[in-house]
Amino acid sequence: MQFGGATAGTGGDGANGGGDGGEGGNGGKGKALAAASGAATAFGYSTSDEEGKKQAAKDDQIMVLTKKMIEIRNILQRVGQTGALTLPSIVVIGSQSSGKSSVLEAIVGHEFLPKGANMVTRRPIELTLVNTPEGTQEYGEFADLGLGKLTDFSSIQRTLTDLNLAVPEEDCVSDDPIRLSIYSPTVPDLSLIDLPGYIQIAGENQPEELKGKIAALCDKYIQAPNVILAISAADVDLANSTALRASRRVDPRGERTIGVITKMDLVEPARALAILNDKNYPLRLGYVGVVCKVPQHGGLAVFSRNTNITSAITKNENSYFGAHPEFAADGERITIGTPNLKKKLMTVLEQTMAQSLQGTSDAIHQELEEATYEFKVQYNDRMLTAETYLAESLDAFKHSFKEFTESFGRPQVRELLKHELDQKVLDLLAQRYWNRPINDSNRPRPDDRALAELPTSEADSAFWHRKLDASTSSLTKLGIGRMSTNVLATALTQHMERLVEGSTFKEHPFARSAIQEATNTILNERFYSTADQVENCIKPYKFEIDVEDREWDSSRHNVQNLLKEELRQCEDSLKSLKNTVGSKKLGQAMTFVEKARAEALPIRDMHERREATGISQALLERGREAVFLKDRAELIKMRLGAVKSKQCNNKENKYYCPEIFLDVVADKLTATAVLFLNVELLSEFYYNFPRELDNRLGRHLTHDQIEAFAREDPKIRKHIDLQQRKQLLELALQKMDSVMALENSKISSGASELPLRPGRSKDSGRGRWGGMF
Repeated sequence: MQFGGATAGTGGDGANGGGDGGEGGNGGKGKALAAASGAATAFGYSTSDEEGKKQAAKDDQIMVLTKKMIEIRNILQRVGQTGALTLPSIVVIGSQSSGKSSVLEAIVGHEFLPKGANMVTRRPIELTLVNTPEGTQEYGEFADLGLGKLTDFSSIQRTLTDLNLAVPEEDCVSDDPIRLSIYSPTVPDLSLIDLPGYIQIAGENQPEELKGKIAALCDKYIQAPNVILAISAADVDLANSTALRASRRVDPRGERTIGVITKMDLVEPARALAILNDKNYPLRLGYVGVVCKVPQHGGLAVFSRNTNITSAITKNENSYFGAHPEFAADGERITIGTPNLKKKLMTVLEQTMAQSLQGTSDAIHQELEEATYEFKVQYNDRMLTAETYLAESLDAFKHSFKEFTESFGRPQVRELLKHELDQKVLDLLAQRYWNRPINDSNRPRPDDRALAELPTSEADSAFWHRKLDASTSSLTKLGIGRMSTNVLATALTQHMERLVEGSTFKEHPFARSAIQEATNTILNERFYSTADQVENCIKPYKFEIDVEDREWDSSRHNVQNLLKEELRQCEDSLKSLKNTVGSKKLGQAMTFVEKARAEALPIRDMHERREATGISQALLERGREAVFLKDRAELIKMRLGAVKSKQCNNKENKYYCPEIFLDVVADKLTATAVLFLNVELLSEFYYNFPRELDNRLGRHLTHDQIEAFAREDPKIRKHIDLQQRKQLLELALQKMDSVMALENSKISSGASELPLRPGRSKDSGRGRWGGMF
């Protein structure tokens, strides 16, 4: 007798996968035998005899069809959104002690499921097995995690454990599935869902509602059209089987439930046979008896986790069943062995999927029509990929950048820098010429001279000469190199931000960051060398400055505009203070400050008098600010008149006209700095930025990075999602048509006939279901 296609004496060889089939013949015959060998390896058959090769060839046809169906199922999972676009899976249920994990690991050939004293499985595991007859490597992939190929099954087990234990104990279980695909030449093509095991009562550290939540989660998955794999241990009465009770609630006629009886070696053979032939809990798909444990003798205990245990389990089953003739005597009416379980699962899943083909095909047609219509209405059938969107966005941004380079050159840089130096000139004038000591009430120092005395002072006055020379030195030694370079770098950074805001990149944090990094990289690389070059080139102005009449006239005109603007700002600020505080209150505070300053009151006396007059500290501060602005306005009016006078018409009178001379110096510094800023920084930035941008947003990006970039924009994400949904539906429909054609050809040729259960004739079957078992 054979158990699972291999005798007790050859079980180990059979599980190693049919070496004879690969060597026999050549050409077409060799390929056929190779395919048969692949099926035999997946099911655990021996290919040493002709009968095994023929059976394996039939099973290989089932595997091809099921593989195509699983491909369609994976495509429909990516489409998502609707329950109609699904194909059935085999849902594995059982109590925690029923041997459910051992059955799944026997099918896969590896120990990979979470293990632990407490409840470890807290999430559904959607397990897709993919047979790779041409492959030699076994590996797993977590589709949602992006971990790549995991060839170490210990890593798969640790990952599953971590994902399950991530569910808090107070939540008990989660219906968020873990998707795992395992590729191997020794597994059949199957779609399985492993669920948390049923419990009778909650443990000491487990919440009371755990039992109900597990039952509700299982009920969600065992609904039609899924096939139920109900696991029960042989040493437990079927009347007490939690899995069978749950399946009968949703499948009362037992039409889509397969019973698996584990631990057959723990009961007497007669008892085991009675369970497999049970009439009280009939299942149309029948029962399968297995002994899935891996024997711990003969050196198997020291096997690594990556050692395939299929041959060991098959050999152990063959040894046990072969040692008891009772199983051989009843062999026509019972199904035993893991290889036969694999075959039954393949056949049942193939037929269940086949029954769902027409309904799923109709649903795909409907979904495709809706997606096609929506794509036409919203996007006018315009195809868009993440790559083309990035390329178009990049080209548009480069075009905007080119327009910017044509509009921002030396004249604009000169204007920016001159404006900055104009402010520095005004600060120097305020510091050295304009300020009156209003921060305290002390009188001016004896060596201070009123600015009103300047127009009538001696031409060779050492005081005013020193003041202008010191002011000029402060301006030339201001650090023009670093300041001017910083002005240009800041302007370029701000312009690039405006370009981003006006482009499609504004919706993309990744692109914004890349552009900002590209800008900063170029500017930082050139900053210090540019600053040093500018500083070196303005050194002559630190010692001597020659002024031409043309330069003097130009600066005289510019200073008048600067003073007028400064006067306007002072008057506007004073007016704003009056509107905020009130003219009357502010006038009282200003009068108090001016009297205190005229009397040179100490700070303490001034505060005592303030309290006596009822002026608050806040109002006093506003009064001091108003006095400052009034004095500044008066000084600016006076200097504006001086600049316009005949005295300032001549460059020889520069000490009488510090405003004009400092402006001449600022203009010379600006002209020199701009020359080197253009060469050292601006031109380099314009040349290198497009290349740096390509490096960060162009050819060096991976497909996943480009996809993530495009999906940052909600509008583009919606466009791509709808387009991909339409394409996936078209692909699924194409494959569905191919599968249905294959199924129709099998039916018409009679190839789809499957073995009948003993006691049933071909004529007594009910279509595909009735004729199956």
